[in-house]
Amino acid sequence: MTAEEISKSAKVLIADDHKLFSEGLAALVQQIENIEIIGLASNGQEALDLLQLQSVDLLLTDIHMPGMNGIELVKQVKMHFPEVKILVISMYQDPDMVEAVFDVNAEGYILKDASREEFVKAITRLLDNGTYYSSAVMEKLLRKSIQQKRSSQPIVNLSPRETEILRLIMQEYSSEEIAEKLFISKRTVDTHRKNILQKTHSSTLVGLIKYAYQNNII
Repeated sequence: MTAEEISKSAKVLIADDHKLFSEGLAALVQQIENIEIIGLASNGQEALDLLQLQSVDLLLTDIHMPGMNGIELVKQVKMHFPEVKILVISMYQDPDMVEAVFDVNAEGYILKDASREEFVKAITRLLDNGTYYSSAVMEKLLRKSIQQKRSSQPIVNLSPRETEILRLIMQEYSSEEIAEKLFISKRTVDTHRKNILQKTHSSTLVGLIKYAYQNNII
């Protein structure tokens, strides 16, 4: 599977109050094979209304919108439509705003000035049950972490091997790639993944990213 296609058909909803941007984004997304744009919403409430009417696999949303903003929209979607993946697309790089998006469990955050290739990469990764926080966004989070002098010691006692695997997970390595890199079986990697999720009380990749970020593992 390439960055220009996904493994199965998917329905995408876009929420942004700038019509020119949302229409341009829709045109870009429709170039990805097996994707269907089911609607364009100009604010959070419109997006929620559409979600109640149609099945959606991926929501692309801005942060600053009239009425219900993107942060509140993500909260509501995660509460009522937890199966929907969410990619926040914004021009905001303020660390507090980035952390707010991170804290409401959006699967991805990308800046509006990103390249076409990065947009496609982020979208396909989320639709393949991954996560995508752009390097610029992660840099903001890490800088804030350093400024706040968060402890470099993990809250949960991960083993050296588990910490090593977690770092590779954060670098978007698949279980197969981790197994090959560490000269262990995929089954062993999957067992470590399960243990890491249990120890960190995480149910998703976003939860693992949060743990790694809070403990300076990434």
